[in-house]
Amino acid sequence: MQINNQSKVYDFVIIGSGIGGLVTALVLLKNNYSVCILEKNQQIGGALQVFSRDKCIFDTGVHYIGGLDEGENLNKIFKYLGIYDDLKLCKLDDEFDIIRLHNGKSFQLGQGYANFRSFLLKDFPEEAQAIDTFIAKIQEICAYFPLYNLVQDGEKTYYNNPEILAINAWEYVSSLTANEELIATLLGNGFLYAGDRKRTPLHVVALILNSYIKGSYRIQDGGAQLVKSLVKQIRNHQGDIFKRKEVCSGVFNDAGELIGVETTDGVIYYAKQFVSNAHPLKTMELIGENRFMPATLKRLRSLRNTVSSFVVNISLKENSFPYFNSNYYDFFTSAVWDETDRDLSEWPYVLFSCTPKSSKIETFAESISVMTYLHIDAFEQWKSTFNTVCHTSSRGEEYELFKRELERKVVDRLCERFPNLKASIKQVYSSTPLTFRDYLGTPTGELYGIEKDFNNSILTTINPKTRIPNLYLTGQSIVFHGILGATIGALVTSFNFVNGTDILNSINQVK
Repeated sequence: MQINNQSKVYDFVIIGSGIGGLVTALVLLKNNYSVCILEKNQQIGGALQVFSRDKCIFDTGVHYIGGLDEGENLNKIFKYLGIYDDLKLCKLDDEFDIIRLHNGKSFQLGQGYANFRSFLLKDFPEEAQAIDTFIAKIQEICAYFPLYNLVQDGEKTYYNNPEILAINAWEYVSSLTANEELIATLLGNGFLYAGDRKRTPLHVVALILNSYIKGSYRIQDGGAQLVKSLVKQIRNHQGDIFKRKEVCSGVFNDAGELIGVETTDGVIYYAKQFVSNAHPLKTMELIGENRFMPATLKRLRSLRNTVSSFVVNISLKENSFPYFNSNYYDFFTSAVWDETDRDLSEWPYVLFSCTPKSSKIETFAESISVMTYLHIDAFEQWKSTFNTVCHTSSRGEEYELFKRELERKVVDRLCERFPNLKASIKQVYSSTPLTFRDYLGTPTGELYGIEKDFNNSILTTINPKTRIPNLYLTGQSIVFHGILGATIGALVTSFNFVNGTDILNSINQVK
């Protein structure tokens, strides 16, 4: 039975509650629009969701955040949104990222450009020119992105200088030096942007790396704090949030205008405008593919999504393993940035690991989270299955056995670099690309939405406006990915409805 909720017509309905959807909603609410958020899962937050095992909080996708030093972009935006003071932040050590190569050598990336330079010079004293040129280029490229710098426009911008978008990151860094260890170090935290030799543009590296150099932090006791604070502000501004509300179709009037969205329980939510935080292809599938140009659908289907991942979360025995206030990127191959996730014979080839920050203990870690690339093709025989808290089902014993084998491979690799870890392990849990696909609604369980490609920057640029005049997109496919990228993308979307200059002035004036 279809239930029409016609008595309430919102200014905006937001589809999905990832950080892009939440920030878009809050900006609109702060500007006196009425907003409703529809989330298909039991938990709000998209990749900000957390889960608990063995009394440990595990993050789905938020392990550390950049740009949070005083005066930096995300610091200011969070203060404007009214959420900064709610967050229990832990600044990482000066050496925020530690790159450990296949040959056993270890290198550090430092917070603050002085530290960043000095750590590299300590290990590569003969490469001063390459290091200084790299730093200057990173800072130069960031200056071409006005909104990243919280200004409306600039003397030089990427849209007036599109050649900035057409620089291959790997080729550029390789042109600075023949030292393979330095190249691997400068690009070693490529997990932050799913670095790919053939496609990743230098501007993606610049925008993301610069933000971490300018303030790398963990959120104590899990990224759900960020969700809670955003939700609190949304409700303080009279925004409505509905969980377990999966949008299944758009509702159009006789004139062909989008007037509502229907959820799987038969309720229709009406609004004047709609913003989707779902993947662009998923959005068109939900609203009705027949409403979009075939050429648009063909183009989106031709684009690559960023790589999928396999995540292992390990609960630890009490007071048995030290907390480390840096992140580790461990390579077991010399082929840094190669797409090696499809060959499982020697997998995994690279691991990202961190110990989440707990308020309960200081010296020891409660858990460790490990992430590695893994293509969804590895789970081809289970691609038709679906399993979430709201729609539970079993993928079968064979799937569970396959997961256990993958967990074993990851733990064994990790113990090569942390020899004392194995005796500290209490329990092991894992999430596959299918987990991310089902919970986040991404086509391939990808980490960061649609992949940016220097070969055709225009093709991989997603406009928040769609063919449907009152349907817009938000999320990490719009500008770039991660907390910062999705937040800036939310501003881009919001500026279609609010005065961007006024908002940026407000952001820059917050204390």
